Amino acid sequence: MEKKKTMGHLTALFTVLIWGTTFISTKVLLDDFQPVEILFFRFVMGYMALFAAAPRWLKGPDWKQEVLFAAAGLCGVSLYYLLENIALTYTMTANVSVIVSTAPFFTVILDRLLVDRGQKLRANFLLGFAFAIGGIALISFQGSGVEINPMGDLLSLLAAVIWACYSLLIRKIGTFGYPVVLATRRMFFYGILFMVPALSFFEFHLDFPRFANSIDLLNFLYLGLGASAVCFASWNYAVEMLGPVKTSVYIYLVPVITVITSFLILGEKVTLMSGAGVALVLAGLFISEYKKKKKE
Repeated sequence: MEKKKTMGHLTALFTVLIWGTTFISTKVLLDDFQPVEILFFRFVMGYMALFAAAPRWLKGPDWKQEVLFAAAGLCGVSLYYLLENIALTYTMTANVSVIVSTAPFFTVILDRLLVDRGQKLRANFLLGFAFAIGGIALISFQGSGVEINPMGDLLSLLAAVIWACYSLLIRKIGTFGYPVVLATRRMFFYGILFMVPALSFFEFHLDFPRFANSIDLLNFLYLGLGASAVCFASWNYAVEMLGPVKTSVYIYLVPVITVITSFLILGEKVTLMSGAGVALVLAGLFISEYKKKKKE
C-alpha cells in the first residue's frame, strides 16, 4: 500500500511538471492558432495517441457508468478548458491563474459534502491553502497589479469548481477497475464530443496546411501526446492511488514550475516577488500534507 502511495505522489508530481511547461508550447502556437483550435486539436491528438497505445474498445460499462464517463469528459475536458479560455478574454491572465488554483480547496469541500461526510476538514489543509494561494498571487500579479472583472473572475472560479467535480468523478470511475488508458480515452471521446457544438461560437478553422510548420507540429505533439494523453492518464492514476484531495494539492505547483521553466527556457527573470511566491507555495504544499505522528 505504501509503495502505491509513493507511486501516486511521483505520478502526480510528474503530471504537474508537464502541465507547468505547457504555457511555452501554447505561447508558440498562439501565433498561428486560436486558443479553442489549440484546445480541440490537442485533445484529438491525445485521443489518437491513447487509441494507438491500446487499440481495443472498452467493454463492460453499463449505462450508469457511461453517464459518469460522459460527465468526466464534460467536466475535465470540455467545460474546464472552455471556461478558462473564455475567462482569459474577460480578465487578466494573472487573475485566471490564481483563481483556478483554488481547485484543491473546492475538491476537499465537495469531498467532505458528498463522499467523506464524517471526516473533518483539517486545519493544516486550510493553512496550507492560504500559503499556496498567497504564493501564487505573488507569482501572478507581480508588476501587473490587481484588476477585478466580475465576469472573467466568476468564469475562472466556475472552472475551479468544475475541476473539483472532475476529480471526484475520476475517483468513482477508478473503482470500476477498468484500465487507466481505456478509461481516459473514453473520457476524451465524450470531452471532444461535447466540445464540437461550442466550436461554432469561436474562430475555429480546420486549415490543415498550418500543421506543415514543423515547430507548430512539434508543439502540438507535446500538448497532445504529453500534456493530454499521458498526463490525463497519469493524473487519473494518481487520483486512484491517493484520492482526489491529496492529488489536487499538487495543482499548487503548476505556477511554480511555470516560473522555473520560463527562467530556464525563455530566459525570463525571476524577481524577488516571484521567488517569495515560489517559497510560499512550497511551504503551503508541505503544510497541507503534514501530519503529526501519533505517539505509541
